[in-house]
This record gives sequence, C-alpha cells and structure tokens, in this order.
Amino acid sequence: MRVDDGFVRPDIVFTRRRIAVFIDGCFWHSCPLHGGSPSVNTSYWAPKFERTRERDQDANKLLIGAGWQVVRIWEHVPVHAAADALEHTFDHSGHNRREGCDSPGSLTVIE
Repeated sequence: MRVDDGFVRPDIVFTRRRIAVFIDGCFWHSCPLHGGSPSVNTSYWAPKFERTRERDQDANKLLIGAGWQVVRIWEHVPVHAAADALEHTFDHSGHNRREGCDSPGSLTVIE
C-alpha cells in the first residue's frame, strides 16, 4: 500500500477507518516475551532482525504521519483479545476518516 513517499504492507487494512493492522510473528519481529536470537550464525541473524525492527518503525511512522491508526498484534495474543482490541480501536476511530483530516494517527500494540 502506497503511503506518501513510501510503501507498507499491513496484514489487514480498513480503508474507511484508516486503520492498518499488522500481525507480528514473535520470532521475526523480536517479541519481548517469546522472541530470541538463534545462537548459531549470529552475524547473519542479528542484522536481519534489526532490519525487520527498522522496517516496522518506518511503516509506523509513515502511516501515523498520514493520519492512520496502526495496530500491531503479537502472534501469541489470543484471538478473542485481539478481536476485543480491534473492536476498541473501531469504537474510538472516526467513521469516515479521509486524508487531510484533523485527527492524528496513532499506534496501538497488543501484547
């Protein structure tokens, strides 16, 4: 999805509400609870994980700067908890957010 001068790939997009949802895998996105670096070939894995974290931060900045709400859900979050969090996000978002709206973007992390 093109946003301003960048490109991001959310897992789920609610365009009318301007909500972008990412489901982050614990291994690939370095979950603080379950993520861990492999003990072999660390010279390969460390930069790879760092690039993933940087890409996540860049996507957040692009979307938030364009007025989107970003929701990041860790893969270990139970489905009902993720659904509840998304429902809360919907309840507190505008119905017809459009580019140029006066509401700033935001980031929600569901851990």
